[in-house]
Amino acid sequence: MKPGTLYGVGVGPGDPELITLKAMRVLNQVEVIFAAASSKNEYSLALENAKSHMLNGAVVVKLSFPMTREQEALERAWEENAHRILEFVQKGKDAAFITIGDPLTYSTFGYMMQTIQEMAPEVPVHVIPGVTSYQAATAAAHEIVAAQEETFCVISGSKGGEQLKEMINKVDCVVMLKVYRHLDNILDTLEDLGIQVRVTLVSRCGMEDQVICNNPQELRGKKVPYLSLMIVKKDKRQ
Repeated sequence: MKPGTLYGVGVGPGDPELITLKAMRVLNQVEVIFAAASSKNEYSLALENAKSHMLNGAVVVKLSFPMTREQEALERAWEENAHRILEFVQKGKDAAFITIGDPLTYSTFGYMMQTIQEMAPEVPVHVIPGVTSYQAATAAAHEIVAAQEETFCVISGSKGGEQLKEMINKVDCVVMLKVYRHLDNILDTLEDLGIQVRVTLVSRCGMEDQVICNNPQELRGKKVPYLSLMIVKKDKRQ
């Protein structure tokens, strides 16, 4: 039997309207929709974001992934969930794996794609790009990412501010995702940079409780939402 196609579908950063026409078309032509959820609960932000666009009655399957850095546990989850996806796709069913933002930018789908291609290379995989969190956040904050010959990069803050210290000397703008875990350490790094920068923290961008903070130092010692990022731009106006 000819296998179905697996689509990796970006459904936007949190605002249900920031989803592409192509993504909506794919969501309404597949038979199965997979959504990642934490192993601690069954909530899926991607599913919440996409459900108003899912009109054809596709079967929804939630896939559990542990929130851990333990490589063995992660690889076990990738393999187990790849088998669950293949149970449908190898029966000829087209399926979509939905993800917040872009499927290949800090996304679980990237690992799932690699795992499935290793396990079943005959299964066709197509990726539908999505609007990323940093695109939505810079738009909400009216912050120009790059102009003329300026450069920028996107990094993770999941281990603190060390990467920021390194990269800010190489580019004009750094967008730092996943700043919620080590915010105070990142704020310490900002104070130690020794250069003039504009800093904006955006939390839960595009949602009803969106917050834009132009002085993140005032958040020191406070807990910020999981969906928080920071824009650090060299201030050439000074």
